[in-house]
Amino acid sequence: MILVGPPGAGKGTQAARLVDTYRIKHISSGDMLRAAVRERTALGQQAEGFMKAGQLVPDDVVIGMVLERIAKPDCAAGFMLDGFPRTRPQAEALDKAMTKAGVSLDAVLLIEVPDPLLEERAIHRRTDPVTGTIYHLKYNPPPADVAGRLQHRADDTVEAVEKRIAKYHSETAPIVPFYMEKGILKKVDGVGEPDVITQRIKAALEA
Repeated sequence: MILVGPPGAGKGTQAARLVDTYRIKHISSGDMLRAAVRERTALGQQAEGFMKAGQLVPDDVVIGMVLERIAKPDCAAGFMLDGFPRTRPQAEALDKAMTKAGVSLDAVLLIEVPDPLLEERAIHRRTDPVTGTIYHLKYNPPPADVAGRLQHRADDTVEAVEKRIAKYHSETAPIVPFYMEKGILKKVDGVGEPDVITQRIKAALEA
């Protein structure tokens, strides 16, 4: 499946739960890219050349990495792709490449949250650098013994969050109708307690 949603929708929290529930591999596009560069794969070296030149890695290189990654044994039982595609042309190109490779998607999961709530979530979000756990000062406060070491992302300011949300609506949201037309889009209300949202996702995937 592919996981989609605006910044601050809770994708990270839900991805961890779904990976555990369905025993599938979580593939973050950023992690995948860094791993390919680190392992000096042919595509990784191509990507590194563009990155060192300060350029975006071309879609065909990223799609090649995706196909390589999902062909590995740990994805045999399934996978969740997170962070790619980010635009409709990327979604269309990925769809063609996966079809050619004989891989079909079961679902594209869209977590929906209103913009004002996205801003509130991001501004109060804090991360534990030791465990990677994400807390929210209002909705999911940290235990007292870890509160002192939590970090606030530099780009979780009102201005930065508004820019990320605007970019999502202009660039990524257009992939939604593409997958809707294919009949594999699953929309889930992302407002509420994490446990409730997890149950909504499971119900949507298993319907």
